[in-house]
Amino acid sequence: MKRICYFVFLAFMTANVWAEEVKIASPDGKVNVTVTDQGGIPTYMITYDGRVMLKPSRLGLKASIGDFTAGITIKGQKQSRIDQNYEMTRIKTSQVHYVATEAVIAMQNAQGWPLTVTFRVSNHDVAFRYTLHRGQNDTPRCALVYSEASAFNFPQHTTTFICPQSKPMDGWERTKPSYEEEYKADAAMDLPSQYGQGYTFPCLFHVGNDGWVLVSETGTGSNYVGCHLSDYQKDLGYTIAFPNQDEMNGMGSPYAGIPLPGSTPWRTITMGTTLKPIVETTIPYDLVEPLYQPTHKYKPGRYTWSWLIWQDESCNYDDQVQFVDLAATMGYEYCLVDALWDQRIGREGIEKLSRYACSKGVRLMLWYNSNGMWNDAPQSPVGCMNTSWAREREMKWMEENGIAGIKVDFFGGDKQEMMKLYEDILVDANRHGLQVIFHGCTLPRGWERMYPNYVASEAMLASENVYFTEHHARQEGFELCTYPFTRNAVGSADWGGVLMNTHMSRDNKSRHPRYTSNVFEMASALIMQSSINAVVLCPNNLSELQPFELDFLRELPTTWDETRFLDGYPTRYVALARRHGNKWYVGALNGTQEPISMTLDLPMFANQTITCLTDQPLKKSKKAQENSLQLPTPVQKQLKVPQDGKVQITIQPMGGIIIR
Repeated sequence: MKRICYFVFLAFMTANVWAEEVKIASPDGKVNVTVTDQGGIPTYMITYDGRVMLKPSRLGLKASIGDFTAGITIKGQKQSRIDQNYEMTRIKTSQVHYVATEAVIAMQNAQGWPLTVTFRVSNHDVAFRYTLHRGQNDTPRCALVYSEASAFNFPQHTTTFICPQSKPMDGWERTKPSYEEEYKADAAMDLPSQYGQGYTFPCLFHVGNDGWVLVSETGTGSNYVGCHLSDYQKDLGYTIAFPNQDEMNGMGSPYAGIPLPGSTPWRTITMGTTLKPIVETTIPYDLVEPLYQPTHKYKPGRYTWSWLIWQDESCNYDDQVQFVDLAATMGYEYCLVDALWDQRIGREGIEKLSRYACSKGVRLMLWYNSNGMWNDAPQSPVGCMNTSWAREREMKWMEENGIAGIKVDFFGGDKQEMMKLYEDILVDANRHGLQVIFHGCTLPRGWERMYPNYVASEAMLASENVYFTEHHARQEGFELCTYPFTRNAVGSADWGGVLMNTHMSRDNKSRHPRYTSNVFEMASALIMQSSINAVVLCPNNLSELQPFELDFLRELPTTWDETRFLDGYPTRYVALARRHGNKWYVGALNGTQEPISMTLDLPMFANQTITCLTDQPLKKSKKAQENSLQLPTPVQKQLKVPQDGKVQITIQPMGGIIIR
């Protein structure tokens, strides 16, 4: 019956619109997509405001039911308007109005097998996906997708801000890929990836004076493999790459299995002449729907976390009491108890600690190892998240003892079996009222909307690396000025901490220092978006920080009704404005060793007196400052904003600014 319906649909489209070239325009007419089947090769190209953003780029896939990369003819198409509103509580904005042109294009391969390619084109975003169909006898009813030809062929003058995909079963305790590699700034497209494995989503491209393009994917759960981009190939560009067979210790298939009829996830392309559409995009959520309803009203908030500075030794009852007390003092909602709690505190100890935390108005979150079968990570608890019966036992115990959420670490790649594990954890956790953060993990792909108890993922070089090495302590500005344009643009990011210790040690004197200012660290909480955010205060910080610093950290929101990009350049600096209710916050970071001056357009503050937290300039030479352990003194000022809303600021080297 489904096969008959498809041919009725195909006949309708063929009768009304017959073309070997399909043109699709965004609602405002600036984005134009052209799809052709010239020479039997399906391609698409994109222009924005007359500028070429993608040259003709391949479409198609290879599946167990046929080859859809060559011998393709366009049989018809139908276009319609998408106009929808939805609300979110866990992303960069709370109200979304998505308007797009949808084109459903019927194609056929040389053997007569149908393929549907669906495009959605909004004012700054292009998305496409494939739908495979059953054969004439209503069979087969399922298929394997072996590969995609989907390509992204940029103009030659394009440079890149992209993160290499690591080799599988490599690195510490064979835990890679953990999606924690380093970006390069303005790199050439033909520069080979560091490990020969291509590049992790999302991928940012600077198309010279013509603008910017961000490529990613959304809608992947248990329904497909997680993908990434291949290395660049001349005249072809970058193509969609499937998981490496060696991921998950070689277990499972690198192919995607789908029911028929069935659709792939969406490939997304966000573009603009400036970075504003990149930072503000909601395309990962526009294309997906909630898969289930929340069983509880999940509460956003802030959490304290001993492990980042005090490390494994802090996983004992007495130290965790200190961090529960710290959360209570600051008015924070949560305290995260990290690895080894099952050994060093024990389950009875956790039950006691949870009762104590609840008496203080704080709830615990607990760390878990995802399993261990696909790597050698030794941290416990293990064997609690990888099977349905183990999860049910564990999550029931957590629900009975008032635990609010979990952080699950050390996943093993992007095969469909692993993507299913993420989904299974989320679904089961929702049944028991648990919120979920993932670490050592892949990119979320629309998960904030698909799974209402999902909070955030790491999937980047995060704050723990500032602790581990002086190299990353010095690189913190570079990294935090990259993520708003890349990783955090397409999904909530658990950076893992506003770091307020000046040294990476419990005594706050030994080991290497932090090279960013206090205001930089506080402003990073406005720059990095996650509905439950880590503020890595230590008990000593309560007496070390100035009252106005503690006041800001107490009031810090983690949910936003609106986000506006103000200024920035990837790896160098960034300034954002975010609204929580009726109150606006502006955060700005300087990731370089030179002061940066700019004029911010802040109409929301016009004719008002604002509070500005900034850094007192150090009276030292640049060289002396780089080698100094001294951080600039934070100061709080009152400024009157003129009627035009223009505010001139200077951000000190590795410093920040907060306006509210």
